[in-house]
Amino acid sequence: MSAPGLLSRRALLAAAAAGALAPRVAAAQVATRIAALGGAVTEILYRLGAGGRIVAVDTTSLYPPEALREKANVGYLRALSAEGLLAQQPDLIIAAEGAGPPAVLAQLREAGLRVETVAEPPSPEGVLDKIATVGRLAGLEREAEALEAEVRARFTDLAARRARIARAARALVVLSIQGGRTVVGGAGSSADGILTLAGIANAAAGLEGFKPMTDEAIVAAAPDAVVMMQNGPEPPKRESIFAPGTALAQTPAAAQGRLVAMDGLYLLGFGPRTPEAATDLMRALYPDLPRD
Repeated sequence: MSAPGLLSRRALLAAAAAGALAPRVAAAQVATRIAALGGAVTEILYRLGAGGRIVAVDTTSLYPPEALREKANVGYLRALSAEGLLAQQPDLIIAAEGAGPPAVLAQLREAGLRVETVAEPPSPEGVLDKIATVGRLAGLEREAEALEAEVRARFTDLAARRARIARAARALVVLSIQGGRTVVGGAGSSADGILTLAGIANAAAGLEGFKPMTDEAIVAAAPDAVVMMQNGPEPPKRESIFAPGTALAQTPAAAQGRLVAMDGLYLLGFGPRTPEAATDLMRALYPDLPRD
């Protein structure tokens, strides 16, 4: 038998969902109130012309800027609350893979809401599939096909530029440096994916996913450049990242002062702008590469 508190919670969720869904049962297949969870999901919906149908976004929905300015913010992608989402009365929730906690998504489905998740493999095929999936869920298949064709063409152009690279540079994508721990992007991560697209060897390929890297391993990896996210108005400073006595200070990247900072969603979001992000990263590390 369920605990009284759980019953009350379920009753509350069911009642809220009933109020949200009742007026739209007959037209459930046409989503007019979408909760977009995940930066790339939100960006794709705007590119498809569905911005006006979005009623809620999460904190990773940083592009376009009006998304967080104009839409209800339901919190961080991986720390959502059922009540916060239900309050916006969505008839469709499109969530990037990894959204959660899983129990919250289960509660929303139990309450009768349509919750769809979108896979996020960090590859050109993954981006194109993401566009197709979001377009299908939003009932905008034709618009999605046009966007797919546009993004596919830009990936093709990127591949042609990548083929001109004679010798791959080595880079380390640093997610954070805290308390002496340097967290980097290893194999299979979005960091690895964007480096591959830019024709750059991942100096942390021996790790899987985003993991701390020891000082010894950083020095041994000998990256030619360090790539970081810029999540505020000021980029990371070379004198801080390559501070004397640190492992990063003992790398070729420090010797050459090669620190590249890019917007986090643009760099690692794997959305419609990914070909441009990879091109910008490529140009930062290969300034002599022909631009045509």
